[in-house]
Amino acid sequence: MLKVDNLHAYYGKSHVLHGVNFEVGEGEIVALLGRNGSGRSTTAKAIMGLVDCQGSIDWNGKAIQGKKAYEVAHQGIGYVPENRDIFPKLTVHQNLQLGQKSGAKNSRWTFADMYALFPRLKEREHTEAGVLSGGEQQMLTLCRTLMGDPDLIIIDEPTEGLAPKIVELVGQYLKELKTRGISVLLIEQKLTIAMSISDRALVMGHGSIVFEGTPEALRADNYVRKEWLEV
Repeated sequence: MLKVDNLHAYYGKSHVLHGVNFEVGEGEIVALLGRNGSGRSTTAKAIMGLVDCQGSIDWNGKAIQGKKAYEVAHQGIGYVPENRDIFPKLTVHQNLQLGQKSGAKNSRWTFADMYALFPRLKEREHTEAGVLSGGEQQMLTLCRTLMGDPDLIIIDEPTEGLAPKIVELVGQYLKELKTRGISVLLIEQKLTIAMSISDRALVMGHGSIVFEGTPEALRADNYVRKEWLEV
């Protein structure tokens, strides 16, 4: 579904990505791993049209490199940024409403689905999002993105700062996406969650992909884990 080829990205004169190549297939969960500063978040932003980049980004056979973020989203790619970006003065329900695409029909996701996945959001349905806990805000951001019915969802550090119970819940949520035919590009630092749910793992270092393989292959590769993942 998604094919990234020879991707270079820049922040001003700073060259951040250096020829990144990878693919995400239909119904596949791909983990993009690496230390802070390795280029993982920049890769997500490049796909979404949020940073200057060169190279090829194809979505279902069509070039999307150079398109604006809202155009990429309308093509069927959802993005959950690391900073969550909720609307703090709007209620939980209103935040979910903003995720819906106007005129969309036969969506795979409804308000009932969101509240069934995360009953805590149902309890807080009429609460302003700004007073939710960090875990609840993460749930809300994930659900708001799903309300746009994407075919691929890019999630940047969804477990950052969350309690272990919530981390486990997020993992279950991501596996639920796969059962509904949604592909996932998961940007993570926590190996435990990424390795337990992913079909393939990519490791980034210094703006390039330094490893691609199965979670089992990564577990067995002590050099890659020590050189590019372990702090």
